Amino acid sequence: MIDIGAFDHYFLAIFGLIGTVLGAAGLLWLTHHSRYAAWLHSYRGVAPNFLSVIGVLFALNLVFLANDTWHAHDLALDAVFKEAGALRIIVALSDNLPTPIRSKVEHSVRNYARLATITEWPLLAERRSSLEATAELDNLLGNLASEAVGAALGSSVHTLILQQVVQVRILRDLRVALSQTHVNPLKWLGMAFLGLLMMVSLVMVHIDQPKPEFLAILLFAAAAAPTASIVLVQGNPFQQPTAVTYEPIAAMAIYPGLADSRSPK
Repeated sequence: MIDIGAFDHYFLAIFGLIGTVLGAAGLLWLTHHSRYAAWLHSYRGVAPNFLSVIGVLFALNLVFLANDTWHAHDLALDAVFKEAGALRIIVALSDNLPTPIRSKVEHSVRNYARLATITEWPLLAERRSSLEATAELDNLLGNLASEAVGAALGSSVHTLILQQVVQVRILRDLRVALSQTHVNPLKWLGMAFLGLLMMVSLVMVHIDQPKPEFLAILLFAAAAAPTASIVLVQGNPFQQPTAVTYEPIAAMAIYPGLADSRSPK
């Protein structure tokens, strides 16, 4: 069963498109075909400059929402590459470990990379995470925190490799947190309210000119609704159509340095 709440961005995008069309049609009907049309026409003569105030507020609000969305996408992409880089450093630093310990570390890295991509990535699109990936990351930390690893690597290298494991954990937590971000209803309600006021302003400015009025509200609706919908459907960085790639982490599952059999040094 699909969790509708996990895909609220898509439903709100559809609602925004339909709501804009219905709102524009309703305002045109109200100003020319309703029983209030004559009363509304008595307010003709509203200065066009009045539009700029609401238009600027609407545009700024949409820009800020788009910036928040794309910033979250950039953060998620950056986290993926940094997480893969930290895993690669762990493999490189464990190269001097005794073969049995090194094999455990490499197996944990490979298994975590596999779980984080094959198992967890689809869950991120549903705003969930994998308990198996969490357990494997704990296992990797436990292997590297042992006294045997510290004795084989030395204190400075041991500290560095533990820092990389902690970095992987932090970056994974960031991925999960970004995947669980929901639509902020107050922000989008404010933008929808400004959009409605903008359409009201357009019909009042052109109320005695039906064709320019229709064209003005059509152009605004065609510009505002699709743009807002595009921003909305990108609300979760791990959902399509612009889902963040898992390839950098997945590559660690088949990383050349993680061969199952390696000749001892």
